[in-house]
Amino acid sequence: MSAVTAAAPQHLHALARANEIRLARASTKRAIAAGDLTVAEVLRDLPAEIERMEIGELVSCQRRWGGQRTRRLLSTVPVVETKLVGSLTDRQRRAIADALASLQGDLSLV
Repeated sequence: MSAVTAAAPQHLHALARANEIRLARASTKRAIAAGDLTVAEVLRDLPAEIERMEIGELVSCQRRWGGQRTRRLLSTVPVVETKLVGSLTDRQRRAIADALASLQGDLSLV
């Protein structure tokens, strides 16, 4: 007799996918905090795992960036910090990336 293996239930596939996304986001946030990756690069490349992440969470994972500084930057675009990265328009993503890039240049002078 040959054993018939049933496919894994749908909720197990969903849990596995959610775990992959969590790990990818955590890895991206660690790379940003370490300085190996910038938020501007992430916004330009826009990996699929980041699309459902809030823009405030992404920006504030940079070193020395808290809620107040994040809100101040996003108010210049204007974008609320709870907006999902994937729902930003190309112009908004470019504006945020450009603002961050110009700030990085200013921080190197300090």
